[in-house]
Amino acid sequence: MNVSLVLVATCGVLVGTGVFLMLERSLTRVLVGLVLLSNGVNLGFMVSAGEPGEPPIYGSAPTADMADPLPQALVLTAIVITLGTTAFLLAMAHRSWQLHGHDEVQDDVEDASIRRLADADETSQGYDLDDRDQQGDHASARPEEDRG
Repeated sequence: MNVSLVLVATCGVLVGTGVFLMLERSLTRVLVGLVLLSNGVNLGFMVSAGEPGEPPIYGSAPTADMADPLPQALVLTAIVITLGTTAFLLAMAHRSWQLHGHDEVQDDVEDASIRRLADADETSQGYDLDDRDQQGDHASARPEEDRG
C-alpha cells in the first residue's frame, strides 16, 4: 500500500489548524476550526482505507479486488455529524451576534469569582467549614443510646 506523503501532511495541517482555531474565543473561529478538523479526520480515514478497488457490489468483482466500504461509511457518517454540529454552532454565533454585537464567548462571572478566590486562597461564602467538620466527625459515630 502506497500512502501519499502529501495527503498525510495535508491531514496533519488540517487537524493542527482546526485544533488551534477551536481554542479561540470567537465562535466563528471555532466553527472554521471544527470544519477543518473534521475534514482532516475524514481525509485521514480515506488515506488509511487502503488502495482504491472495485465497487463493493456483490457479484461485480472478486472479493479480493473490492474496496473496503467501512471507511467510506464512517466518513459519510462523520460528514453528516459535522453538518449538524456546524449548523448548531452557526446558529449560536448568529444569536450571539444578534444579542451582543459580537460572537466572542465571555468568561462566566461565577468562574471568575472562583478563580479569584482560589488565587487568594479563600473559601467562598456558601462554604461552611464548621458544618462539614461536624458532619465528618459524627457521621460515622453511632449515638450513645444505640451503643448500650
